[in-house]
Order: sequence, then structure tokens, then C-alpha cells
Amino acid sequence: MASSPFPPVAAAAASAPPRLAPRHPFAAAAAARRSSLSFRPAARRPALPLRSSAAAANPLRCAHRRAVSPRSRRRAQGFGAASASASDSAASTWGAAAGRDGCLSCFPKSRRGRSGLARFAPCALPHASGLSFRSRLSGAKVRPSHILHAAGPDEPHVASPTWSETSLDKPDLDHAISKEELEDVLNTPLPEHPKLIRGQLKNGLRYLILPNKVPANRFEAHMEVHVGSIDEEEDEQGIAHMIEHVAFLGSKKREKLLGTGARSNAYTDFHHTVFHIHSPTKTKEYGEDLLPSVLDALNEIAFHPKFSSSRVEKERRAILSELQMMNTIEYRVDCQLLQHLHSENKLSNRFPIGLEEQIHKWDPDKIRRFHERWYYPANATLYLVGEIDDIPRAMREIEAVFEHTLSENEGNPVPSGSPFGAMASLFAPKLPGGFAANLTGEKSPTTDKIKPIKRERQAVRPPVEHKWSLPGVAQDAKPPAIFQHELIQSFSINMFCKIPVSKVQTYKDLRSVLMKRIFLSALHFRINTRYKSSNPPFTSVELDHSDSGREGCTVTTLTVTAEPENWRSAIKVAVHEVRRLKEFGVTMGEMTRYMDALIKDSEQLAMMIDSVPSVDNLDFIMESDALGHTVMDQLQGHESLLAVAETVTLEEVNTVGAEVLEFISDFGKPNAPLPAAIVACVPKKVHIDGVGETDFEIYPDGITEAIKAGLGEPIYPEPELEVPKELITQSELNKLKLQHKPSFVPLTEEEDVVKVFDTETGIAQRRLSNGISINYKITQNEARVGVMRLIVGGGRATEDSESKGSVIVGVRTLSEGGCVGNFSREQVELFCVNNLINCSLESNEEFIFMEFRFALRDNGMRAAFQLLHMVLEHNVWLEDAFDRATQLYLSYYRSIPKSLERSTAHKLMLAMLNHDERFVEPSPHSLQKLTLQSVKDAVMNQFVGSNMEVSIVGDFTEEEVESCVLDYLGTVRAASSPNTEERIEKISFRPFPSDLHFQQVYIKDTDERACAYIAGPAPNRWGFATEGNDLFNVIRRSGADAEISEPVNLDLTGKKHIDVRSHPLFFGITLSLLAEIINSRLFTTVRDSMGLTYDVSFELNLFDKLDLGWYVIAVTSTPSKVHKAVDACKGVLRGLHSSRIVERELDRAKRTLLMKHEAETKTNAYWLGLLAHLQSSSVPRKDVSCIKELTTLYESATIEDLYLAYEHLKVDDSSLFACIGIAGAESGEDTNDDEADMDLHGMAPMGGRGLSTMTRPTT
Repeated sequence: MASSPFPPVAAAAASAPPRLAPRHPFAAAAAARRSSLSFRPAARRPALPLRSSAAAANPLRCAHRRAVSPRSRRRAQGFGAASASASDSAASTWGAAAGRDGCLSCFPKSRRGRSGLARFAPCALPHASGLSFRSRLSGAKVRPSHILHAAGPDEPHVASPTWSETSLDKPDLDHAISKEELEDVLNTPLPEHPKLIRGQLKNGLRYLILPNKVPANRFEAHMEVHVGSIDEEEDEQGIAHMIEHVAFLGSKKREKLLGTGARSNAYTDFHHTVFHIHSPTKTKEYGEDLLPSVLDALNEIAFHPKFSSSRVEKERRAILSELQMMNTIEYRVDCQLLQHLHSENKLSNRFPIGLEEQIHKWDPDKIRRFHERWYYPANATLYLVGEIDDIPRAMREIEAVFEHTLSENEGNPVPSGSPFGAMASLFAPKLPGGFAANLTGEKSPTTDKIKPIKRERQAVRPPVEHKWSLPGVAQDAKPPAIFQHELIQSFSINMFCKIPVSKVQTYKDLRSVLMKRIFLSALHFRINTRYKSSNPPFTSVELDHSDSGREGCTVTTLTVTAEPENWRSAIKVAVHEVRRLKEFGVTMGEMTRYMDALIKDSEQLAMMIDSVPSVDNLDFIMESDALGHTVMDQLQGHESLLAVAETVTLEEVNTVGAEVLEFISDFGKPNAPLPAAIVACVPKKVHIDGVGETDFEIYPDGITEAIKAGLGEPIYPEPELEVPKELITQSELNKLKLQHKPSFVPLTEEEDVVKVFDTETGIAQRRLSNGISINYKITQNEARVGVMRLIVGGGRATEDSESKGSVIVGVRTLSEGGCVGNFSREQVELFCVNNLINCSLESNEEFIFMEFRFALRDNGMRAAFQLLHMVLEHNVWLEDAFDRATQLYLSYYRSIPKSLERSTAHKLMLAMLNHDERFVEPSPHSLQKLTLQSVKDAVMNQFVGSNMEVSIVGDFTEEEVESCVLDYLGTVRAASSPNTEERIEKISFRPFPSDLHFQQVYIKDTDERACAYIAGPAPNRWGFATEGNDLFNVIRRSGADAEISEPVNLDLTGKKHIDVRSHPLFFGITLSLLAEIINSRLFTTVRDSMGLTYDVSFELNLFDKLDLGWYVIAVTSTPSKVHKAVDACKGVLRGLHSSRIVERELDRAKRTLLMKHEAETKTNAYWLGLLAHLQSSSVPRKDVSCIKELTTLYESATIEDLYLAYEHLKVDDSSLFACIGIAGAESGEDTNDDEADMDLHGMAPMGGRGLSTMTRPTT
């Protein structure tokens, strides 16, 4: 399937976890809560073939990528959410939506569980030390803002549109405290997390324990071993990753945990290897404590692995497959960036995946010797985060399991320090007592008395030396580097500046972070908003300033992407705007505005302190410790941020910010800091209209000249911009209410019931007089936060043969314009920023979605409803926005042949669905037919009252939500139904026989790779198949001669009987369980036993409205093995009759899905998915019972039920479609696996610079 032109910008922003949620470009928490200062103003669009950030294993996936997502690395897929094509989404950049997760950490972005499409889970008072700084400023006559307090772990994020009036009186502050006194106060250490327990065993193993309530009855146990690819010798490149595989998958104790509902995985990076287990606190059957078993498994994995020859050979095959799978053009671009950025050290050539020729050679003894050298307790840290009620008992369990783990050559042990002692960074060098000296410099009384152990972890991680980009540092300037490749589609350039990490340990450090973030926020807004109002020469301009624990430095990166023909102009615009900001600085209005946004955001996160998932807390702590930052909880972070904000001045903001930009703005000047690297990644060929493909020529001197030319353009100061406080005034609202007389009406014509409330689920249903359906649920999952989704029926399925692409381009056009009524794009964006609103606009085959996340304080919900009203009633369609949208999809289509995965998937989809373009990217021919009016009509004809459903979930009251609904949705003009069902052209699978049932794609590439997709028909989520066949009728007919779901089809708790086979969700439930079982079998057979692949997955795309669905198996392999892998996958898919499902498999699948469901019900985003289509006439079988009975349905499903559903998965030769894609130097010819010459020195960022170099999860 096609992917979004760029990832939905609100995806990360909308998530509850603070770790993942810079909910707008200025996310406050960055100031205090994040482990790195990372300004990533817009979702990073790949500079290469444009595709979704989640693109990866299966481009065919038709999963609705909701903008409101609880976790960026786990796609929340409630069964109520429409299945959708990732391809057909267009994300709005309105307001805060441009924010992305800004942390360039070692966080395992690749820890991505396969998200099957039918899975119904993605399927107080402040601490005293936190106030000490503010108390010392009591003479400054500060009028403090009112802050709500909460208790719990993690970082800050805030809110208070009253900042400019209530914050401070600067002249009084200046009189009250001198500059010297202020400096002294700012040097006060930041408070440490009050609940975080640190300790160290006698053998040197360090551990951290953090009690955390979310998710309930579960905990995270991560063993971080401080060894990675950077520690490998010349003949060991990839051996750390090999050990990760062998140790993890060879553990028998880990395998025993699988039946408990625990999930586990592992990954390797430059600086560490991490084994992690996500486990229930107790077994479901007997209530036994699982912590000892989890710790025992981690102990075996990390310190007592078995390096058997059979396991080594299995994992050698898997890693060689993983190596080829990873070697995409994105990977190679990423490697190029790292090579040039770190050319002076081993980070440039020690990529975790390793070198193929060396991976072939190692024997078990070689691997064991590396393990003995690095895998010892003093070189590891254990993290326990979750519902751990008895801390002393947990400490005893840790000691009991690990205290006897000693390496053979380990010296004298060290006494363990009190885990409740001072909580300084773990990374302070060689303090054997287990705790770094406290931040005031006070010496530990035991330091001189304790004899250190012989084997200690390195004080500096990663152990490399950098050449810094600092003013006055003499070094030779490196010319721009150019990486040119035939698989690259667009032009991109990165200018890097590399400096030492500034540890955030004092209020002064935090203050500096805050000032940088204010400054960089202004740059983002100026470029990405003002230039979007015209046709800019660039696709995106981003400035990222972030700490990287994996690289051991702070990197500032200016990234410019553009169409190849516009590269000079794009560079000039970017550097010109950087120089303008550096020379003139931000205005007082900008500083006030962005400070306000940061404070608001921080306060909001402080109120959500009890809603942070354990894994996000753990990732944050691990990265913070790697960087030496002080770890605070959200409330401490917020209080600290408030305190330093009171001292910030405009002059200092501009001074500090200018220093960040000097390497660009002063480029070429004698004393300017030299860029660490300038790297351009460009195509070899470009398409020129009327000419065709021609060589793309670019030289280092030309890049340098373009930079200097842009810096030489005249500059002017930034004018102040008027920001609206409301989009609809009270007087305008009163007129609308008099005109439309909004009211709630009966939900159905049959019953005179104007409100349906389900007490068990807390779901309320309403209907407005204009036909709009309303569903809402009040939750306390996220304090004073709400989410809202508008669903409009129709989507791309309504496109006809003359309007192909009209809906997807239309949605993108509306998003690109960003204007409503008389308000400009800039004003709308800043309105969203001021009100902490994130917004995204997307489309898929069945629906158009508009999604919002908002804070409820200061009328934030009313502001979000105002924006929705304006989009529905006063949308603005601009010709230049249409041109940009069309060009974007044109470029996207032309990039397909340069991607092995996308080319293969594209060919398969066209074959399976009879060349129906509604399920793939619109072609250039179709795009040429579109006009602004035609795409507007295609979209707006679907926006009629009875075709729209709005769901709202959050921490609001009934009065608040119903008032907003009546005022802003009830006043939307009523329109007649478009009857979209009648306008949908027939969708059908290609009939058999056909020579397109099996196809191959060949792409010329310097490196060899292979992938394959196998797909076939499936019913939709509600039991309808092609031609409108109702499969429930088939079940009823067959039930006359067969046993109906046996008596065991009772709720296992004995509470109620449920007839699974007659339930509307029968196919959704059974197919999701089948997907789990098939996935497990594919892994054990195709990957583990046969060694034909590293990554194989089975996923279902179950539509809600359209009468069809399909399944997809995605497998990666080598060119010589890919055909065998395809045959093996078919064998597993068809082998469910010859090798029948057993109860153990079904129980494990049930446990997995039920635990996911239970965990996700604690998030607003998941509930938003569950509410979808409750009142949709096009999804008539969905009602509240589908939500209430979900758990019972899972528990009641039998093996016979699964086989009944399996009969309707078409897996025979006449129904199955397959396409194999092979890339290599000799395209179209047979290749030999042994001749593959993998050049690993080459890869574009996937979620952040260099993160694609980190190895995939082991399972």
C-alpha cells in the first residue's frame, strides 16, 4: 500500500507517555524531562522515497495509523478503529501537530511487535527539594501561577496562557537579587527522583528500582550490559550482536516464561546490549510471584548462556538474513551520515550488525571469549520499573539471584552501598560503593576505605574521542561529502555540529536547555509555517539539537530535503533563515509565546504523573544516566522549570540560541566553529518533464557556494504576529445558535431515546439535530487531557475511474493549506500552540479522519471544538496547496521503483485487486486529471451530518463535553446524505487463472537483498466477504449438521454463557487469534528451524465498511533463499489441517491478546478506537456489546471456532498471490548467496540520525 507523504505529525504528540510526547514543536518537557535536548520540529520525512515512518516490514499493511497513539513504537489497533491504508493518510501540520519524539536515544525503535490488523490491541505535594530554588528567589516578588500537583514518576510538560501576566516582574527581580547571587542560586543541584532506588551488589552489579502504576499488575525488567559494537576489535565486527542472539534465544528459563504472558526481546547498539522482559507480576493460574523467575532468566541470558554449536549456527543464519533485510537505502544513507560525522573514531565503522565475511567465520569459542571479556556483573545495570509494591523484597530477590554471579577473573568484591543514599548519576567514574558523589561535591565517607573490584565498567561510554565543532578550535575544514545512489529519489543535505554533552544537573543547566528550546522553536515556526504559505523550494527544513547517549556527544543538525532540481534554492532559504534568526534573535512576542507553551506543556505532564507507562520511564532513566543528566519526576521537573523560567531574559535567550547556530550562520568565517560534517545524499538520475531520466550532477564546491550565497542574502527582522485567542467569538456563537437551534435528538427513529449510557463501559451515545453522531467516555487515564476523532464515511473507495486519487490528494491539499475562515496558516498554528492542541487529517480506503488531542485547562477543549467547527464550516482550499499535494504524490509514485519493498508490494496489490488504483498510490496519469475543484468536491461531498461520527475520550465532565458538542458541532450546517455506498465502484480480487498470481520484481542495486509478499482474500471484520456474502449465514447453514461451539464455550469465569459463533465479532476474534498462532509458527519454522529468514510476519487487513479483507505474509531473505522462504511460508499457512492447533497455542494467543487489551484500556487513544463506528450505519453490526464482551469472546473461543474462521481464509493456489522482489547488481538473473558482497558502509534516518544502524529486536 501507499504510505503517507510523511508520517502523521500528531502521532507521537498524541501519546500519553511523556517520554514520547513533545506534543507540539516546543514540547516543554524537553527542558527538564527529556534525556536529551532535541528539537525536532516536524516529523522527519525521509529524504529518500517518501514513506511512513512505520513503513518497514510490510508495506501492504492496511492498518489505520491513528494520530492519537499511546506509543509510537506500538500501533494501537482497537477493533473499533477502521482498518486503513497507511498509504492514504495525509497528516495535517496544523498547530502543535508538528511535534515529534525528539530524543535521539538508544531507545529501541525497532522493538516493534508485529501489529496484526485484526488484533484488538494496538488490538500531592512537590518534593521538598524541588522548591528550594524558588524559595531562595522569594525576594524577587514573583507572582506564581497556580499549579496542580500530582505524585509519581518521570518528567515535565506544562500549561498556562496566563504566563505573560502572572509570571514575573523583571525589574523587581533585578533589584531583589544580584547577578552574583543569582549565579550562585542557579548552580544549585536539581532535585533527584524521590522514588528512584539505586543499589549495587558486592559483585558490582548495579540496579535501579522504580515503582510505577501503569500498566497495572505488570513490570519491566531490563538488563543493560555496557558492551556494544564499539567495543569490538577488528576481527569481531558484529560479535556483540551475535552474543545477543545466542544468549537470548538459547535461554531455557526465558522460554518457560512465555506461557505466563510475559514478552521478551533484546537489541544491540553502539554502546550497550539490552535484554528486556515485560511481565505480569503474578501468574494468572496460581498467583505466584514472577519476579524471581524473570530475574533468573535475565541472569541466565546475560551471565550464563550456552554457546552450543547448533544455536550459534541457527543465529548465524538469522543474522545474515537480518543483515540483508536491514541493508535498505535508508540504512546506507544513515551509515553515510555516521561515517562522515564520526570519521575520526570507531563510530564511523562499528555498526552493530557487523560484517558478513566475519559473521561467517566465528566459532563458539571465539564468541565465548568475547562474552567472558565483557559480560560480568560490574559491567551491567539491572532496571526494574513497574508495580513493585515491596521494594525491600525486590532488593532481596535481586541479591539472591545475582550475588553469586562472578566471573572467573573477578577480583575482590565491593561492599554494597545503601540503595536509599544519594542518587547521583550512575556514570560518575569508578565509585565502587555504587553511588556517585552527590552533586554538591561532597565526598562519600566510605570511598577511601573500599578496595575497588578489578573489573569495572568503563567510565566513559562510548569509549571514543571526538573532534569538537567549537569556536577557535584549529582543524582543517572538510569539504561537503556527496553520497550518490540510484535508489535515492530526493535531495537531502545535513550540516552537523558536534559538541560535548552538557550534563543537566543544576538549575543553570536546565535554564540553558529552556532558552535553547525557545530559540529553536521560533526557527521551526518561521520556516515551516511561513514558507508553507507559498510554494517553497524545499520539502522540509529541520533543525535538531540533541544529546545522544549512543554516540556520546551533542549534535546539532540542519537537514534540508527538496526535489533535486530545487537543491540550490532550498539550501539558500534554510541558511538565510538561520542567519536571520541568529542576527536578530527572537522577538519578545515569540519568547513569551513559546515560554508559555513550554510552561503549559510541563504542567500538563505534571498532572499526568501517574499515567506514564513503565517502559517509557525506564527508557528515559537509561538514557538520562547514559548522558549524566539528573533524573527528576514530572512534578520536580515542572517546579524546576517554573523556577528557572522566572530568570530568563530575551537577551540571554538570543545569546544562547545564537551560539547553537554559529556553525551555520558564520560558515566560512575565520573563527567560526567548523561543521563536523556536511553530507548530501542525492540521486544518480532525475526525471525532467519532456526529457525523462537524466544524470544528476552536483559537486562539493557547488554546495559550498549555495551555502555562502544564502548567507549573503539581505536579512530583515521578524515582524510580530497577531495570534487569535479564539476562532469563534461569543457573539458569533450566539448567532449560530439562534440560526441553527442545535439540540440532541433520538438516536433512532424507532425509539424516543435521546441519550444511551452504558454503565458497565461508561460509554455515552448522542445524536445531534443535524445528523452528527456523538460517542464519548469520561476517563481519568490522563489528567485533564482529551482526545477527539471525527470519522467521515467514504474514503478512497468513493473514487471512480475518472477521479483516481482525488480523495487522498484532496485531504492532503486541505492539510497543506492549513487555513480556516479569515485566519492564516500561521495564526491557526499559533492558536493550536497556545491551547496545546494537536491535530491531524488523514484518509484511507473507507474513511476520512480528523483527530485532536487537547488539554482541558483554560478552555482547551472549547478551542479544539472551535477548530473542528471551522474546518467543517469554513475550510479554505488554495491552489498552491493543491500544487504541493499533487507534486508530493507525484514524487512519491516515482520513488516506488527505487524501493525493493514498495515495488514488490505495489505489484502484488495491483495484481490481487485487479489494478484497482484506490488501494495503491495514484499514478501520474491520474494526478494530471485532478483539479482543485475536483479534489475539493471529492472530500467535501463526504462531510455531511449523517455521514459523520465524533468520538471524545478524556478527563472532562458531562456538562463540559455536551456543551462543546452542542455549541460547535450542533451549529454545523445539516446536509443531505451522499449515500456513499451507492457510489462505490465494485472491488474484486483478480480471478484465476492468471499469470499475475505469481510475479517477480528485479531492482538494480549495488548490494543484494530479497523480500517477498504472499497475500490472499479474507472476510472483513464483521463477517462479510466479496460479493457481499454474509458468512454468518454460511455458519448457520453448516451448524445444522455440526456441533455448535461446544459447551466449553462458556465464559471461563463462569459468569455468563456466550454464543461466539453468532456474535458480530466472531471473525474479528477468531482471525486475530489465528494471526497470533500463525505468526508463532512462521517464526519457529521459517526462521528458527529452517533458517530462511530473519523477519517474517502474518498480518490481517480487516475492513469495517468494505465487504472484503486480506491477509499478508511478509518475509525477507537472500536472493538464493527467498523462493524457499516463500514455499515454507505457504506450507505453514496451509499446514493448519495437517498440524492442528493445540490448546497450548490457543491459550498463549489468548493470553497475549487479552493482556494487550487490558493494558491498552488504560489509554484514551485505545478507547477512541473502541468507540469508532458505534453509530455508523455502514458498520451496522457494531454496538456496545462488542466492547463489553470482548474479553469473554476471547476466553470463550475454541479451536473449532478458529478452524471455522480459517476455512474463509483463501489459501489455495487459485486464491493466493505472491510477489518476490530481488535487488542486486545483475537484476533479473540468478544470484548466489555466497557471492553477496555486502557493503555496510552506507544508510537515511528512520526516526533519528543513525537509529536504523541499531539491530532489530531478536524476536
